[in-house]
Amino acid sequence: MLENTAFMFDRSFMNDPISDILRLASAESVVSGGFTAGGDWAVRFPAPDRLKFFAAVRGELWLGLETEGTTATRVTAGDVLLLTAPERFTLGSDLSRTPIDAQAVFAEQSRPIVDAGGGDDVLMIGGHVRFDTAYAPMVTEALPPLIHIRGDTPDASPMRWIIDRMVDESTEDLPGGGLASAQLAHLLFIHVLRAHLAAGGAVRPGWLRLAVDPRLAPALRLMHTAPGKNWRLDQLAQASAMSRTIFAQRFRSAGGIAPLAYLAHWRMRLATRALRHGDATVASLARDLGYASESAFSHAFKRIVGVSPSHYAASQSYNGRVSHRR
Repeated sequence: MLENTAFMFDRSFMNDPISDILRLASAESVVSGGFTAGGDWAVRFPAPDRLKFFAAVRGELWLGLETEGTTATRVTAGDVLLLTAPERFTLGSDLSRTPIDAQAVFAEQSRPIVDAGGGDDVLMIGGHVRFDTAYAPMVTEALPPLIHIRGDTPDASPMRWIIDRMVDESTEDLPGGGLASAQLAHLLFIHVLRAHLAAGGAVRPGWLRLAVDPRLAPALRLMHTAPGKNWRLDQLAQASAMSRTIFAQRFRSAGGIAPLAYLAHWRMRLATRALRHGDATVASLARDLGYASESAFSHAFKRIVGVSPSHYAASQSYNGRVSHRR
């Protein structure tokens, strides 16, 4: 059975498609530290190669992105920022000032909270969210370039507790501090995502828009819970309380893909993860993902992924050996 194969998620508790995607992408949040500043200041940060988050513990400042035409964002205490765009940005009290380089600021000091100069009117703490490179685009492409959760909104209330604990873990030498910080950062990321969705924030067509659509989510959950089942369009439409035609149209509009095509792609994402980790054979994947034969599974895999399962598995094994030797 599919639920017994090692690559599947733990079904001992209720899951949801967003949790499934984040697990598939091996989402891992890390607190990288923070800084204090005061007076007139500006710090320029390099373009992040992963999702970057900042939480304003105290003070006021501005965020400026380098994209032409974007306006500066005012940040106040309690605000949380999630940057998904891979572009340089500046934080400061006055963005017209010549900024200092963030790498130089952090390289010169070994403490988790560094002094960026001028005092401590502002305290920022930050980190990043890493994903498996094969699945990172699923998350980053679903979100806008910048998410800004304001500290005075109801959804920010639980974040304030998390931020305070993150500061404690960063400034005090507590047992298990590294693990606690990582868990708190991950929880903060989830709350930022929830707050953005609850506020009706921008979501691009795809799996995330499907997951937050109350009419389509039940069908999506069925496909994620039992991807190996031979789902028919009428069964999925019935779960969403729609006719086949209306369901198919609404699903494609929100997800950018037809329902059964989404199911096929979800199966292949699970299959690639299993092959990357060496958790299953082609025969077991074919059986557990609902294909009548290895040949049928291999044909579907090559059509969607671009190579055969055996070639994909061999390439992942080779890449792993090269990485290990390095």
